[in-house]
Amino acid sequence: MRVAAGQFIVTPVWQTNAHTCVAMMQQAAREGAALLVLPEALLARDDNDPDLSVKSAQTLDGAFLQLLLAESARNGLTTILTLHVPSGEGRATNTLVVLREGKIIAHYHKLHLYDAFAMQESRRVDPGRQIPPVIDVAGFRVGLMTCYDLRFPELALSLALNGAQLLVLPTAWVKGPQKEHHWATLLAARALDTTCYVVAAGECGTRNIGQSRIIDPLGTTVAGAGSEPQLIYADISADYLTRVRERCRCCRTDGLRHRNYCDVF
Repeated sequence: MRVAAGQFIVTPVWQTNAHTCVAMMQQAAREGAALLVLPEALLARDDNDPDLSVKSAQTLDGAFLQLLLAESARNGLTTILTLHVPSGEGRATNTLVVLREGKIIAHYHKLHLYDAFAMQESRRVDPGRQIPPVIDVAGFRVGLMTCYDLRFPELALSLALNGAQLLVLPTAWVKGPQKEHHWATLLAARALDTTCYVVAAGECGTRNIGQSRIIDPLGTTVAGAGSEPQLIYADISADYLTRVRERCRCCRTDGLRHRNYCDVF
């Protein structure tokens, strides 16, 4: 299966961001991708107003997603992204949505809010209360995560125990000392914890690092982006995943509970 991750600079204008998403969906479909992961919180962003994304929140039947759903109806692509959805007066949930054939086939409210490194996402955002689902994409079982979820191995392991072979991660990973190193290390760690592929898409621009990556089940980056807008692609293999898990005792379905060391290391 061919997978893609797209990164771009989110602007303060939701219509501009919607058209960028549509263009990336069209390009990924032309390249034969079955799955496209886009960044986190991509309705609107402004360096001078950190609350703009929440202020711009739209419902799941709002105009932003209607534009993307119209494009989704024209291709066989599964597209994954997050946006802010109103949850109360001046508040929102950070909601991951899965689009396919013109419909929202799954959604997930971000569990682990980014209250760290002088940031406090929970000031305006309400956390989710349910473990995200595992969905099917072209025969692959895909577990859903969002950004800061990456720092919590229990969630990735839970998804793997529920059958995930691939983890997806829309993000807006904030720049800062050692943050790029944290990003690369944590992506590899979650792939190794679970022997899952990982497809992570990051917003790029003045605040966030970009650096979208596609990671194989042994933690190796097979495709990566820099800090500029870009689409990256990789072909992933269920047969290769099976071979890795057969060689690695800790990563068989029952073995995830035992956490043995891998034969391959």
